Amino acid sequence: MTPRFVLVLSENWTLTTGRDLPTLVRWAREAEDAGFDAVMVSEHVVLGPDAGADGVMGNPREYALPGNQDPFTPWPGSLMLLGAIASVTTRIRLAAAAILAPLRHPLALARDIGTLDLLSEGRLVVQPTVSWSKDEYAALGVPFTKRGQILDEQLEIWDLLWRGSPVSYSGRHFSFEDVYFEPRAHRPDGPRMWLGGQHLHDRLLDRIVKYGHGFHPLGRPTLDELERLASAMAAAGRDAADLEMIGGCRPVFPDDDSVSPLAPALESIPGQMEQGFTTFCIKPSQFTDDPDGVGAFCREVVKRADALTS
Repeated sequence: MTPRFVLVLSENWTLTTGRDLPTLVRWAREAEDAGFDAVMVSEHVVLGPDAGADGVMGNPREYALPGNQDPFTPWPGSLMLLGAIASVTTRIRLAAAAILAPLRHPLALARDIGTLDLLSEGRLVVQPTVSWSKDEYAALGVPFTKRGQILDEQLEIWDLLWRGSPVSYSGRHFSFEDVYFEPRAHRPDGPRMWLGGQHLHDRLLDRIVKYGHGFHPLGRPTLDELERLASAMAAAGRDAADLEMIGGCRPVFPDDDSVSPLAPALESIPGQMEQGFTTFCIKPSQFTDDPDGVGAFCREVVKRADALTS
């Protein structure tokens, strides 16, 4: 099997600025031309002081994690950016990962998601998540401790909306009667959905089994977690082999001012594929400082990966 690659378009601010969004759109088109399978955009609505509470990352090319980023880090609106990318591409998938769903009303968010899925003719992938920033939740007036409950209700509501109108729902956080939702998403069961997190806790496992088309963990899951996932899928009558498994490529930075060589970051791909992973995220700014070299970088990734797995 040939590995599939996802170009991470968020957090590349050593290559371009957070205001130069047309460059990100161009990179997406170049990634499609190079044979990449998807592009990915993550999001925050706002950041607060807790964004850097644990100390800002040494190398600005690292991934943004809870508590390691400058609060001034740019986070453009993911769905609007992916809409622009949809208009200039024809094949590449559009991964909105992660969507901070509890910060929005599920009906309004479903409208945006469904519209983008129609515009892209079913190329949208959504990864809803609860995220980690208490400051962000406080700024938007959403109770941080209820975010998991809110997401669970949102997932239930979306599952109803994609299937047809009218829809009624009565929950602890959302309630409505006889709403009509047209047009719906491209597929009758909605956009493809990835789910993931730092750990495979019980609530996440339940969401994957009920709604997931892909498992996208933050970091490398343990063998025990992978076995639990396979067992839970089988118990629900689902084949774990049908679940897309999304891995990653770890950079090896020589210091805080330099990019990583590409070859060591790709070496783990064959081993991950043996565990069932098929799709791999890679962030260009971790491997190049040339904003005009992203297309060439994508072609090099595909070439090297083919050599590793052939």
